[in-house]
Amino acid sequence: MKLNEIADNDGARRRRKRVGRGIGSGTGKTAARGHKGQKSRSGVSLLGFEGGQMPLYRRLPKGGFTNIFRKNYRVVNIGRIQSAIDNGKLDAEKIVTEQTLIEGGVIKSMRDGVRILGKGELRAKIEVVVSGASKGAVDAIESVGGKITISAHSSSVLEKTDAANAKDEGADSTLGTMTDKE
Repeated sequence: MKLNEIADNDGARRRRKRVGRGIGSGTGKTAARGHKGQKSRSGVSLLGFEGGQMPLYRRLPKGGFTNIFRKNYRVVNIGRIQSAIDNGKLDAEKIVTEQTLIEGGVIKSMRDGVRILGKGELRAKIEVVVSGASKGAVDAIESVGGKITISAHSSSVLEKTDAANAKDEGADSTLGTMTDKE
């Protein structure tokens, strides 16, 4: 084989359609866009436009509610933790925290914290410190002699709560002075 003989397989690369190259090309004149009008021009944005009639997405009523303060937790089942222990990714003797779950490859990132759910079977006696857990997960961990602790997942959360508490204490003191004046 020589370098000048190397080629792609047939059909591996399709040539680009070159439009607007004369009537003999088959895609000349209007360049396969039909005739005149907005859609034959570039930069068209007609998504949802119904010719001036009230569009469907505006005729339908709004509904629902989005809580902007919602916490987005990573979810881990106890069966997944047990398989990580069996594979040697987690050490059952050490405390299982959100950081050790990331290091062991059980989860990719923490988001707003980690919540343990009770699906699967847990055989190892472990101590877990996470942001949340379901009742079934707590029962499963405690039934094998383990311990679970629910806590804030990072220092940034603790700093925010400390700042909020300090602000509330300041507000209480100002309220106290206001009531004294009255």
